[in-house]
Amino acid sequence: MAEKGEVKRIMVRVIPRSSRAGVESMGDALRVHLKSPPVEGKANKELISVLAEYFKVRKSALSIVKGATSRDKLVEVDENG
Repeated sequence: MAEKGEVKRIMVRVIPRSSRAGVESMGDALRVHLKSPPVEGKANKELISVLAEYFKVRKSALSIVKGATSRDKLVEVDENG
């Protein structure tokens, strides 16, 4: 029987309007470069996509817990997803 994965909370610093999308480690936090501008939730959508690929989970396994309109965000990752 497989063990349940855990839910992690990670601090993320978003850099919108970058020339490339990608993830960098900053100690206990992540810096995520996004191509999208922070308009009408476009950057948040791209953030979820980039992090889903980075953590190899479905997009539905990720949620922004705090900072939806800020560059500094708290993201929850459900590793079961």
